[in-house]
Amino acid sequence: MPAENLTRAEARDRAAVVDVRSYDVALDLTTGDTTFASTTTLRFAGRAGAATFVDLIAPVVHRVTLNGTDLDPALVVADSRILLEDLADENELVVVADCAYMNTGEGLHRFVDPVDGEVYLYSQFEVADSRRVFAVFEQPDLKATFRFTVTAPEHWTVISNSSTPEPVPAHDGAARWEFAPTPRLSSYVTAVVAGPYHRETGELTSSDGRTIPLGVLCRASLAQHLDAPDILDVTRAGFAFYEELFAMPYPFEKYDQIFVPEFNAGAMENAGAVTFLEGYVFRSKVPEATVERRAVTILHELAHMWFGDLVTMRWWDDLWLNESFAEYASTLATAEATPWRQAWTTFASMEKSWAYRQDQLPSTHPIVADIRDLEDVEVNFDGITYAKGASVLKQLVSWVGYEQFFAGVRAYFERHAWGNTQLRDLLVELEKTSGRDLGAWSGLWLERAGVTLLRPEVEVDDQGVITSFAVLQEAPAAHAHLRPHRLAVGGYDLVEQPDGSTRLERTLRVELDVDGERTEVAEMVGQERPALVLVNDDDLAYAKIRLDEQSLAVATDHLHAFSDSLPRTLVWGAAWDMTRDGELGARDFVGLVLANIAHETDSSVVLVLLRQLATTLELYVAPEHRVAATAAAAERLWELASSAGEGSDLQLQLAKAFAARATTPEQLDRVAGLVDGTVALGGLSVDTDLRWELLTALVAGGRADADDVER
Repeated sequence: MPAENLTRAEARDRAAVVDVRSYDVALDLTTGDTTFASTTTLRFAGRAGAATFVDLIAPVVHRVTLNGTDLDPALVVADSRILLEDLADENELVVVADCAYMNTGEGLHRFVDPVDGEVYLYSQFEVADSRRVFAVFEQPDLKATFRFTVTAPEHWTVISNSSTPEPVPAHDGAARWEFAPTPRLSSYVTAVVAGPYHRETGELTSSDGRTIPLGVLCRASLAQHLDAPDILDVTRAGFAFYEELFAMPYPFEKYDQIFVPEFNAGAMENAGAVTFLEGYVFRSKVPEATVERRAVTILHELAHMWFGDLVTMRWWDDLWLNESFAEYASTLATAEATPWRQAWTTFASMEKSWAYRQDQLPSTHPIVADIRDLEDVEVNFDGITYAKGASVLKQLVSWVGYEQFFAGVRAYFERHAWGNTQLRDLLVELEKTSGRDLGAWSGLWLERAGVTLLRPEVEVDDQGVITSFAVLQEAPAAHAHLRPHRLAVGGYDLVEQPDGSTRLERTLRVELDVDGERTEVAEMVGQERPALVLVNDDDLAYAKIRLDEQSLAVATDHLHAFSDSLPRTLVWGAAWDMTRDGELGARDFVGLVLANIAHETDSSVVLVLLRQLATTLELYVAPEHRVAATAAAAERLWELASSAGEGSDLQLQLAKAFAARATTPEQLDRVAGLVDGTVALGGLSVDTDLRWELLTALVAGGRADADDVER
């Protein structure tokens, strides 16, 4: 029996038999606390005489009617499927069932707010959980229109993909919302959200002149913390940026963003009704890195409205492309259209470091994974699918050219709007606009795992003039294949400033194609050797990098002196890779972080460095030195927090890091003092979230117990 799985072969066979027209889905959310009533009317064309199946996971199926004939549920319902035999050319299926509320973040999730006892519902259908709410052909290439009718308590708000209609009275204390049909969508991006949500509204004018209503929603008990104006500012900036970049208006009629409880992921790109992790409603002061992450997430989901919802993957093999494009586009939009202009620095520090780490594990896999069935999908929501995929797309943009890449994307949207595609459909458009053959590129980058390493080889004469310069490429034994790269080599020199300080500024840049074990860089020959040479300047390529001996010495002594944050972050990344690879001592990396972190200007980089510091102290420092190194690091973190700007982002992050590393009696006394108010850092507010982190440190240090936590 199939249980709840579906294979790619079965999906392909079913798509050859049916062509889905429409769904009418009626849900009654007033029938109890564990189940709800679901009635699906499904209209589809079929191959006359053929058999197929529809998907449904439900505790009870009351009725199955195909083309006016009642079928015995005991005979046709098994596991997650309803057998449909002897199809006609045009078919109507009606399925009446009781479906179950979930508390696992799948299907229709039900949450009871402990603050006021109110019930909140939201759907989460990716990968294959719309079948927990209505009968459906659960595969992305069988698109259809969806018309939802929802009966719910009259004081609730109900959201779906279409604009929310005025409710009409139903039975006592209940109302009915009858939504207009959607455009053609895959079932996994449909949505139903219901409950007494607090709602704030806005609007914008689309590039085609339409007024697009905007909504931002959260639980009523969190309303005081919802910073809707900031969320809407990012949203409006994203709309304007994407509509111009894609040369296509927003494809739906409204845009709601709902922050929901107990969400399993960061967000979900339901068409016009995006759900977000409730943690993005900030109850306390958070690092600026978290605020930036929320902005990137908002723009990631907005990008999916075009790439994912308007044009959708045929099968889950191209999940990586769906997510990687949104990740790349959202970083681009953040850097170009929001206050976080350093977004590519954040990308290098967070996303790419995640990708490099995942790509060196035994569990790594090619970006294009072989998704044979639904179970294969579940193991591919990882750093390869998201972060490496987006990094390789960034490399592809450099490989074919920015203008050529987005010309191809525009043609792709125009050609395939409201349809389904495969990777090759996009590559065809990019080959047309760029003139590059992407077949070999795709094979090396997308179908093979692993990350290569690039290092410079520099020779100079007695006057310091470069006589030979090459980029060397190495591959790990487990993935022994080299790749072509489009990258930049940068030269940085120490330049005295008018105020007498010294900055590391770029004085030389060469962009080129690198391929094979050794690539000569003729443009560097005859140049005076810069103080620091940076391979993969501007972070165009996906590769680990090394610094030559002179560059490493300059970087170590002057890391804080970079004028720009991105090259500094690339040097940080090289130092971290060297530490993980055993080429730089763990305590040397600890010293490098503690000597330079106070000069960091990017919140996300600080966040990542503190995580790497923690990993180094906990795992990489030799056991015989670990206790002393941790205590010394905590002491230095306290000193840095004490001297940081009052109320600054840096102070907050350093204080949290100090508490997490505090081990000595004196250090734990300071943490306890921050909790009870006898110790203070000027400008640091011990709010709800920070207090929990401090208490966690005290419990870990044996200085607090359950009574202290409950107090």
